[in-house]
Formats: sequence, structure tokens, C-alpha cells
Amino acid sequence: MAFITANWNPLGEAFYRKTELYEMCWNLRDGLRDSLVAAAPYGGPIALLREPHRRSPSSRPQLEIYSASGVSIASFPWKSGPVVQLGWTVSDELLCIQEDGSVLIYDLFGSFKRHFSMGQEVVQSQVLEAKVFHSPYGTGVAIVTGSSRLTLATNIDDLKLRRLPEVPGLQGKPSCWVVLTQDRQTKVLLSNGPELYILDSTSCTAVCPPGVSPQDGIVHMSVSFSYKYLALFTDTGHLWTGPSHLQDKMIEIDTKKKTTPKQMVWCRRPKSQQPSVVLMWDRLLLVAGVCSDTIQFPIEDPCVLVGELDGVRIISSTNQELLQEVPLVCQDIFKIASMAPGALLLEAHREYEKSSQKADEYLREIKEQSMLGEAVRQCVEAAGHEYDTNTQKSLLRAASFGKCFLTDFSPDQFVLTCRELRVLNAVRENGVGLPLTHTQFKQMTLQVLIDRLVYRQFYPLAIEICRYLKIPDYQGVSRVLKHWASCKVQQKDLSDEAIARAVCVKVGDSPGVSYSHIAAKAYECGRTELAIKLLDFEARSGEQVPLLLKMKRSQLALSKAVESGDTDLVYTVVSYLKNEMNRGDFFMTLRNQPVALIFYCCIHLYPEQTYTDLYNQDDDHQELANYYVTASYREKRLESRLSLLQSAVDEYNKAKNEFAAKATMEALLALGLHKQAEQLYRDFRVPDKRYWWLKLKSLAEKEEWEELEKFSKSKKSPIGYLAFVDICMKCNNKYEAKKYVSKVTPEQKVKAHLAVSDLEGAADAAIERRNESEMGAVLSRCSTSDRLLIDRLNRARATAPKK
Repeated sequence: MAFITANWNPLGEAFYRKTELYEMCWNLRDGLRDSLVAAAPYGGPIALLREPHRRSPSSRPQLEIYSASGVSIASFPWKSGPVVQLGWTVSDELLCIQEDGSVLIYDLFGSFKRHFSMGQEVVQSQVLEAKVFHSPYGTGVAIVTGSSRLTLATNIDDLKLRRLPEVPGLQGKPSCWVVLTQDRQTKVLLSNGPELYILDSTSCTAVCPPGVSPQDGIVHMSVSFSYKYLALFTDTGHLWTGPSHLQDKMIEIDTKKKTTPKQMVWCRRPKSQQPSVVLMWDRLLLVAGVCSDTIQFPIEDPCVLVGELDGVRIISSTNQELLQEVPLVCQDIFKIASMAPGALLLEAHREYEKSSQKADEYLREIKEQSMLGEAVRQCVEAAGHEYDTNTQKSLLRAASFGKCFLTDFSPDQFVLTCRELRVLNAVRENGVGLPLTHTQFKQMTLQVLIDRLVYRQFYPLAIEICRYLKIPDYQGVSRVLKHWASCKVQQKDLSDEAIARAVCVKVGDSPGVSYSHIAAKAYECGRTELAIKLLDFEARSGEQVPLLLKMKRSQLALSKAVESGDTDLVYTVVSYLKNEMNRGDFFMTLRNQPVALIFYCCIHLYPEQTYTDLYNQDDDHQELANYYVTASYREKRLESRLSLLQSAVDEYNKAKNEFAAKATMEALLALGLHKQAEQLYRDFRVPDKRYWWLKLKSLAEKEEWEELEKFSKSKKSPIGYLAFVDICMKCNNKYEAKKYVSKVTPEQKVKAHLAVSDLEGAADAAIERRNESEMGAVLSRCSTSDRLLIDRLNRARATAPKK
């Protein structure tokens, strides 16, 4: 046990220890000199801006982002204005505060997200100093301007700038200042030489903490992680500590150092009665507690102190350490000659492993005191506080050993601690770089840890942790997969097909993952075709249709709405199309969807106008004439009835002429007089579809295949190309039919391939469209010899969205 306490340093009634977290992976040529450094709490990332005041356009400062272990995450030249301060938000976004008051926000990977300004006045007066702080409202920013005024925003996500009152006699920068959060109010404590002021929204109040001499100038101050305690350092070298409300004093210590420390950070474990303050000078690290004693550590390289919930991280160019008060339970177990139950149980287990009878003696001593349960609890709790895995194992094995002799001991806490330590040890690895303590993990919560891993794109680790801890899918694996898919669609080096396939394979039918949400992300990135492919996997039409309408894919949206059988959805799409399209395009779209057309006619307020528009759209004079006759019976006035009947006569004449023209064209085409037939088609304005059908049948029946191919290429076929395939097959010419399969629309591809007995092509088309009914149609045509094809279709069918 002695070697564990070798690096313990006493301070009053407490002990402090430094634990090495990492040997840093970075290679900083000049160390941390001449750099702005900001490290996020809870083992967060580190931002480093080299030579921030360099202004030469040919040699710009470099902004680098690292994990806590020094693994490079992002690096880019700083091309904006001079930076005064760097800081991290609670969601690990980097804030870069510039001299002109602009605050630029970057994500963890160095991608610019947005910016805001701290006010127009700042543009002229410039920012002298700035601080990033965390309040109950979120992440805040406070600045001191060149006009000696302070401005702050308590929440950058809901920006409301507050200009604080003027400080009497302040010229330029204050001696020092901190932001305090008390009773959900944000205030600033500011020192101007020997004078100390508290500033809030309406007032500037002079204060004098008890025990601080009015003649002493305060040159440095620091507030604790929880904002409950305050430390003040005077120009006489005295350190004053007390509650942040400044009503009481804890202790005042003479550090014997007149120079201002470079950094001053609180080091306090939650619920500890022995808080301390860590001060750093060029070559010295000093820990001062609530007693008159101090601990001194020599330092060789420039360091950065990062205040944590239960300690202080010390980051240098070569390594990173955690300075913290040794938890009481660890003191009880590992102190030399300790007779605490946990210490005896640990010793008993060690003797047991040596097959020594002393194990029984230690156990008997614990049992006589009826403290075996307490001993197990101490070992489990201490294991959580230890960073070294070997020490964790020793303590947990001792706890497991002690449990064997208890009949009514609940193993829940033991099991939970084992699981949590396994997770913590995984995220502490250099490659991940999250050096969380068990206390920080409990405060952060598991959900936030999963979010951190997802945000850093450690998806496999996040999924493994979710499964290991048996988190419900909608809170765990599904949430991770949704974020992964949203990032996947932004990869520009992969094709739409490859991304869609990868997303389908990974996500599958995971509960709580919406393909429409992923498709919306793809659409936002400008990948419309990828969004459409992803929507094919969405089983809920109600989720597909709104996005298709947003993407201006009205035909597909209407088709999906009709397939869903949801009348409300069909009505929504039809109403949208009616408002967005001109009348002609609208009715042409409805013509291709008979169900939607009937639905529209049933609900429309003006059916008469609707029917006449539809018949005119299709040049259907026969039906239009029939409609006029029917409508005439509803008219009560004779003049109106006669007018409708006359319109009916006119339409019947047109229909009769068309019938005669149709018969004549058939005869001309049969005689091979194509030019004359085409002239008649133009003169009588025969509908395009009717003329194409007549010529198609005539050429096929006469087996004029070259002429038929030329005709198909003359312009886009108004009757589609499946008709060409069908006619060729009716004439028993598969060779000619295959020429037109490639021209068929995607919706008719499977039918076309099946028509020419191309099962492989039909299977490819069905799988690409992920259409279960089409796959079933291909399967029904397969024979027992097509075993590979059947297996392939069945695999694709299993992953196809259910409709």
C-alpha cells in the first residue's frame, strides 16, 4: 500500500495527489509559449492559437484543435481579425473573440458555424479583455472595451447583450475581474487598484471583503467551479479565500510571492471541507488550502491550468496531470497503518491470494466489528475514484471477496461501478482522449457522455457502450445511428448509391430512426437524388410526402400519397399542387394518377368547370359533348339549355371528324403513305397519343423495324416506351423489343425486363427501387435453376421498406 501513497502531499487535514493522465501525443515545437490556449472542462478538447497577435498576411497564426490527449482533430490558418480570447461552450463549440467584438463559433472539427457581435460600440473602442463563462442559462461571454465599459451576454444561443454600469475612476483595463453567478443572476466582480466593485444590470457597488486591507491592491482573482468560493491575490503577496458573496473569510495566507501569478484556479472536491487554490508562476506551482501550510511543485515548461469539478488539470507540452484532493475513502483504505474496514478487507484479499491464513484473521477482525458490509462498500467506492486500472482491479477483487461472506448484501452498486469503470477506462484511452473521473462522469450523466462521443464521431464506441449498458434503443443505438447517418450523407467523396446502401445496411429497421430526417439532411447538403433514394426506405408515407413536395418532386409525392391510401395525405398533396402548378400541368399530373383525379373531382367545389377542363385538356370531344348534354338537363332557363346543347353538337362534330381522320390515317399507314398520314394528323389536330399508337401498330404489323426505330427517336414518346416493348413481343421479335427496354421509365423497368424474359435485369431494377411487390413479381417468374438470383432477391426483400 505504501507505493500508492508515495505521491500524496499533506495539506492540513487533507492529502493532495498528482495523477498522470497522458503523455501528450502532440509535437509542439515551441511548447505553449506565445499561444492562446483554451481547454474545455470535463476532459474536453484543447484549442491553441499560436502567436495570436501576428498580423503579417504572408504568415498567419495557426489555430489548432486537439483532444485532451493531444491527438490532432483540426488545424487551419487564422484568416480573420486579431483574437483576444478563446473559450469552449458547454456543447464543445469553440468561441473566438476578436478585437472588434465579433465572436466566431467553430465546431470541434474546425468548421465555421456562425458568428455574432458584442455590439456596435465595440467596433470603434475595441475589446481589451474577454472571458467565456458557464451559467445556468448556458455559455456566456463578457468583455471589457477600450472605453472601460463591460458588456456581457449570459447565453450566446439566445443573445441579449447587457451593458453594465460605468466603474468610477476606471481608465483602460481593470486590475482583474471575474464573472460570478449567484441566485441565477450574473454579476461581475472587478478590481481597480485597491477598490473592489460588484456590477450588476443596474448598479455598481463598492465592496470590501472582511480581512482584506483597503490599502492592498487586488491583482488576481478566481472563482470556484461551482461559483461558491472566491480567491483574491493582493499586490502584497497575500491570498484571501472566502465565499463568493464576500460576507465571510475562510483564510488569508502570505505566499511570500509579490509577483502576480500567471494563473489561479480552485481545486475542490464536491462536499469537501478542505478546498484549496492552485497558483502558478513561471517555475512554481503552489497549492494553498484552509490552513497556513502550502504545497509547492516545481515546473519546468509553461503550463495551463484547467479547473474541473473535482480537481485541476495541468497541461504542459509533454504531459497532462490531474491534481486533486485524495477522496476520504481512499485515504481510509490506503493510509499507512490504517485500520479502516476497507483497508483490512484489501489486506485480507491480498493474503488470501498468497494462500496465507492471515486472510482469515483479517476477515474475523472485520466481522467482529460487524463492518464487512461497510468494508465492501468502501472498496467499491474507492475503486471508482482510482485512475490506475490495476488499483481498480485490486479494490474490486477485494470487494468481490468480501461479498462472498455476506448473505443479504445487494450487489447492485458493485455491478454498476464495474460497468461504469469499464466505460470510463475505454473513453480515457489516448485515441479517444476523455480523461473523466468517476465524479465528473456522475455529474455529466451517461447521456451527455454518449452525446460527446457521437459529436466526436466515435460511433462504434458509442454503440458498444449503449449495448453494454443496455440503454433503450431510442435513447442509445438509434440516436447514435441517426447522427452517424446525418454525417454520412455529407461525405462528398462517395456516390449517392453507395451512401444510400451504407445507410440502409447500418440503420435497417432500427426503432426511432427516421429515414425522412436523414433524407432532409441530404437535401440540405444539396444532394436531392440521395434524399429521394433514402426516402424509398421510409415506411411512413406521411413522412415521405412533405419532403418530396419541398424538393419539388410533385409527381413522386402524389404517387406516394396515393399508395399510402391516406385520403388526408392525398388531399394535402392535391391542394398543394393546385396552388403551385398552372391549370394545364395540374390536370395533366392528375391524369397520370386516376385515383387522385377521382378524389379531386369528388371534393372539388366546382365540378362542372373541373370536368370541362379535364376533357379539353385531353381533347376528348366525345365525352365533352356527353357532358354538355347531361348539363343541359340541369338548366332551368331555355336559353342556357339551348346553349349547352349547341356546344354538345359542336363537340360531336369534332369527335366525328376525329373518328373519320382516325380511319383514314389507319388506311394511309397500312399503305405505307407515312407523309400523308402525318399531314392528316396535323390538319385534324389528332391527339399525339392516338397518332403514335396508330403508327406504332402499323409499323410493327408490317415488320418495318428500322422505320419503327427511327420513329421512336423522332421525339420523346407521348405513350412511353413500354408500348414499343409490348408491340415487338406481340410480333415475336425479342431482339427489337430489347432495344427499347433501356428507354423505359424506372417505374416500368421491371415490367419491360420481364416482358423480354430478362430476369437478371428485372431483378436489378426491382432491387434498385427497393420495391417489394416488384421483387415478388420477379420471384414468381424464377425457376429452381435460378437459385442465386432467388437468394439475392430474398436478401434484398428482407431489407426493403414495408409499405
